Amino acid sequence: MPTVREVQVTFDCAEPLRLARFWCEVLGYVAPPPTEDDHSGFACADPTGKGPRLYFQRVPEGKVVKNRVHLDVRVGTGLVGEERLAALEAECARLLPLGATRVRLLEADEDNESCLVMQDVEGNEFCLD
Repeated sequence: MPTVREVQVTFDCAEPLRLARFWCEVLGYVAPPPTEDDHSGFACADPTGKGPRLYFQRVPEGKVVKNRVHLDVRVGTGLVGEERLAALEAECARLLPLGATRVRLLEADEDNESCLVMQDVEGNEFCLD
């Protein structure tokens, strides 16, 4: 049987500390206090140990195209219709003052429930799902 491995999700970014703080607020993650050598990268983790560690590394180039991988923030699990939309909108309202940007609502169809496409403080796409 294969060994189960831990997963870390790594973000290339311009400001690792700023992006780490944003995602800590979004997910309820915790980050160690910054040290003098945190200039090129910063990590945060799920205090329950269930979610993946997130690592933010400084890179010289800016973001140019849509992410090939993104995070889904699961706020509407088990909800449908208007109840799901209300949960997505409430979470969107919480994230906007943190620096998130609302991109578009993808409305439910015969195969999928509604989700809300957002961007973090550096323009990385993520979904409220």
